[in-house]
Amino acid sequence: MSTYVYGITAASHPALPEGLGGVGDPALPVRVLTEGDLAAIVSDSPEGLRPKRRDLLAHQNVLSEAGAGGCILPMRFGSVAPDDGTVTGVLAERSEHYKERLRTLDGKVEYNVKATHDEEAVLHRVMSDNPEIRAVTEANRQAGGGSYDERLRLGEMVVAAVKAREAEDADEVQRALEPLADAISVGPESSGWLANVSFLVERDAAASFLEAVDQLRKDHPHLDLRVNGPLPPYSFVDPGPAEPAGTTVGIDHAEE
Repeated sequence: MSTYVYGITAASHPALPEGLGGVGDPALPVRVLTEGDLAAIVSDSPEGLRPKRRDLLAHQNVLSEAGAGGCILPMRFGSVAPDDGTVTGVLAERSEHYKERLRTLDGKVEYNVKATHDEEAVLHRVMSDNPEIRAVTEANRQAGGGSYDERLRLGEMVVAAVKAREAEDADEVQRALEPLADAISVGPESSGWLANVSFLVERDAAASFLEAVDQLRKDHPHLDLRVNGPLPPYSFVDPGPAEPAGTTVGIDHAEE
């Protein structure tokens, strides 16, 4: 049976809670594979693994339980190796890299911050900040709404101003929070977010980071900020120079 990998940690990591279950239905027992100074937290992999809610939560729970005892390099959901020997072979091959990552990430957690605009609030902000838009709006109002071309021009001006504001606010989110983080990782662009940034934060500094997020909300009421964390440092594992991003040699990912 293939081996499901949750994460990589030090061989000296405290023992996992007895009876900890992982992915699968019923939950498959979680165990530890050791190779030199490193260990992999694994279980058998169920057949036909897919990102169902139950298994996603099980993956996260194993990482949370393991992370409570010390630093762990989390693998993405669906990380599967052909067998235990492949996993220990990867640990041996990448030993120095993984040990360096464990030292770097020890005592740190990840917070992901996503930002969107409150549509009504940002339109008010754009109107108040842009004299030209205010002038065209007033001219159209006095003209009984304005012609089609005048309304079209006003709409294009507002869209352009909102787009510019999105870029400015994305920079502001990163600029305000980056000083409280050891590292940042900018997530993929999405039409749903104007900013999607992960911050690597010292666990002991988490309260200060969250206070800075609250202050950002107060200073920019037109922003909707959503914070997810503390998380295992998924965005900062760094697979190593010879591996494609997000994978480990010999370990593949189930389809998502």
